[in-house]
Amino acid sequence: MGDGGQDGWGGLSVNRLAAPRVAALLDGAGPLGLRVERLEDGVTLVDAGIDAPGSVAAGVAIGEICMGGLGSVRLSARAADGWPDWLEVASPQPVLACLASQYAGWSLSAGKEEAGGRKFFSLGSGPARALAGREELFAELGYRDRPDDGAPVALVLEVDRRPPAVVIDKILRDCALAPRQLVLVLTPTSSLAGTTQVVARVLEVAMHKAHELGFALHDIVDGSASAPLPAPSPDGGIAMGRTNDAILYGGRVHLSVRGSDEAAHDLALRLPSLNSRDYGRSFADIFRDYEYDFYKIDPALFAPAEAWVSNLDSGRTWNAGSLNMALLRSLWLEES
Repeated sequence: MGDGGQDGWGGLSVNRLAAPRVAALLDGAGPLGLRVERLEDGVTLVDAGIDAPGSVAAGVAIGEICMGGLGSVRLSARAADGWPDWLEVASPQPVLACLASQYAGWSLSAGKEEAGGRKFFSLGSGPARALAGREELFAELGYRDRPDDGAPVALVLEVDRRPPAVVIDKILRDCALAPRQLVLVLTPTSSLAGTTQVVARVLEVAMHKAHELGFALHDIVDGSASAPLPAPSPDGGIAMGRTNDAILYGGRVHLSVRGSDEAAHDLALRLPSLNSRDYGRSFADIFRDYEYDFYKIDPALFAPAEAWVSNLDSGRTWNAGSLNMALLRSLWLEES
């Protein structure tokens, strides 16, 4: 059995902590609307919305798997701020849960010839990322997980088709896994589970923005967040737009930090999405106007709508930004 992460993280292993949740997902596949397939080599594929119906509950479970067993995701039907369903996310280890596990940062691709005539591309998220360590982020975090013999290891792919063999082989090789350990969860954004697990990234989006702003990640010691859960759209582009809008205009995050009041105050002011020049329109429209090139979008847009930052060293709290539920209702709600 591996002893988990590097010394600076207290031996925490996102894969070992997530393993019981992965096992529970497989055991409860039927009621959750999932379809489980075991490939000839032993790799397990979980269809969470391609041919299987999936469910919001499956998306909640997948969201917690993505957080490496270090976070909670809860559906709240509280009809607050003019919308019926909200996701509430929290973690006592937001850096590991969000950046070392949940962040969709592992680029996986295959050409036409390798993928059966159509190029394949996906960004992998979940605890298996910390085994591969293929991203520079892991060196910066000083974290690398080790495989736990025999325990299931999950990687989540936001795709509408199964990955080709060449991609599966790469994942096995880079993670140093036996095929029987690998569980690939396939979650198209146009599905209930896919939409849910993406909106469950609201805290992760805040953590990524804090990282981009240069805030000391080790000074972030706790985090919670919420965002409204829209209905999925059968149109993949619209579905992606809705999940982004849910966070950009409906996401609220609370980070507990240590350090100087100046740094905490600055983080609160700079974190919200309204600091972006692209703020104020649906993400689908913004993406279209930039000719579907993510890199043309102002990076400051990728953030929650509202930020609360509490400095535990001084006891002071700052708040900036605000929800824009009027915009979301205009985008998501049909007139009666």
